[in-house]
Amino acid sequence: MLKKKKAEVYALGRHISLSADKARRIIDQIRGRSYEETLMILELMPYRACYPIFKLVYSAAANASYNMGSNEANLVISKAEVNEGTTVKKFKPRARGRSYPIKRPTCHITIGVKDISFHDEYSYGYEYGQIDSLKKPRWKNKYTTMVYHDMYSIGGVWDKK
Repeated sequence: MLKKKKAEVYALGRHISLSADKARRIIDQIRGRSYEETLMILELMPYRACYPIFKLVYSAAANASYNMGSNEANLVISKAEVNEGTTVKKFKPRARGRSYPIKRPTCHITIGVKDISFHDEYSYGYEYGQIDSLKKPRWKNKYTTMVYHDMYSIGGVWDKK
């Protein structure tokens, strides 16, 4: 009997010098996407928090290829979460002998990567449907209408003489 391989691999970054809210802004963009698409998104986003998350995603893919022998083209970000870490507290001297507290927040980031080639056809469709549902909010309308306004036909700003 063949053993079923473990299909999910994690990379954990602890005590990263970021606010958890700033890291969540980026993590929400990459959750449920493929590995290659995630790398492109993280390279092009203009936030400082992208670099440590990029390193964690790259590390999770390296763990998957080393531990399971999986191809990077088959990887999907299945779990991405951010938790608050410890806060580094310092005191800075201010005027008239007073001190001012400085708080540097840290966070713990967990990236889980799943290889979708290990699943058979039935479970692949089910699990990919679950991962796909993480990207799109369910409360949005299914059909949206686009309305284009033409400034010249309705007599906009330039119609005055």
